[in-house]
Amino acid sequence: MKAVLCRAFGPPEHLVLEEVASPEPKKNEVLIDVHAAGVNFPDTLIIEGKYQFKPPFPFSPGGEAAGVVTTVGEKVSHLKPGDRVMALTGWGSFAEQVAVPGYNVLPMPAEMGFADAAAFGMTYGTSMHALKQRANLQPGETLLVLGASGGVGLAAVEIGKALGAKVIAAASSVEKLDVARAAGADELIDYSRSSLKEEVKRLTGGQGADVIYDPVGGDLFDDAIRSIAWNGRLLVVGFASGRIPELPVNLALLKGAAVVGVFWGSFAQRQPQDNLANFQQLFAWYREGKVKPLVSRTYPLAQAAEAIQALGQRQAVGKVVVTVR
Repeated sequence: MKAVLCRAFGPPEHLVLEEVASPEPKKNEVLIDVHAAGVNFPDTLIIEGKYQFKPPFPFSPGGEAAGVVTTVGEKVSHLKPGDRVMALTGWGSFAEQVAVPGYNVLPMPAEMGFADAAAFGMTYGTSMHALKQRANLQPGETLLVLGASGGVGLAAVEIGKALGAKVIAAASSVEKLDVARAAGADELIDYSRSSLKEEVKRLTGGQGADVIYDPVGGDLFDDAIRSIAWNGRLLVVGFASGRIPELPVNLALLKGAAVVGVFWGSFAQRQPQDNLANFQQLFAWYREGKVKPLVSRTYPLAQAAEAIQALGQRQAVGKVVVTVR
């Protein structure tokens, strides 16, 4: 089979496309013929050795896949050959086949295509866990979403609306905010042109945002914690800006606020039943048209490095997908 390989830590242009042996699934795994693979921010980190997981060389990046089950290990009972599935792989999806533990594989809704499924798991799984389990977002609360035109940001906008919140979308350009508006955002902030803190204050009548969803970090985190409401919750989702911020804890004290970490991958493994319930709700919303991934661009497998580079340089709106079959 063909696979995109990382043979040494480095930039995307160092990745190579090679012919390799197909993986042999273990007893608790299934082998999937990959049709599409989602591109996510961790892909930009894992190939440079900056992610919390460092696979042995050579490895293929790609943390999520959608495809068809070909082989089922004897300890896997909820799947069978021929099933159309979506999978959280961690790495390995930028290949024609991938072996995945059965507990990380879900059957796709019949209405969902492979590109949507490849764009769905990580972004919607992360945002649903963040807003439901970590923030306990309530109807009528105000949700501020930073980086609102990216994959997880757009998912957070849609899920926030589905949960009954007032959603303020913040992004760095008018074009990106148009995408967030189309996803259902009630209010928009262009933080390249105006003060995030002052705009949140204006839009909330001085109260601040009850929940802040932050996949960006850096200077925006510094502004966001100063824009939080009394008893607010600031969700630490990621650091797309490149800088991991530090918190003056007196700000949390003065607002009675909580700064809450979000690590969906670990949650999915530690609390599989809660994760399954999240996806059952997400699939129901997908059928109702309340959530749908925005796949802004697709790349063939041979151009996976370009896909990672586009995401790493923050050129992408919504989701980028690598098509394999």
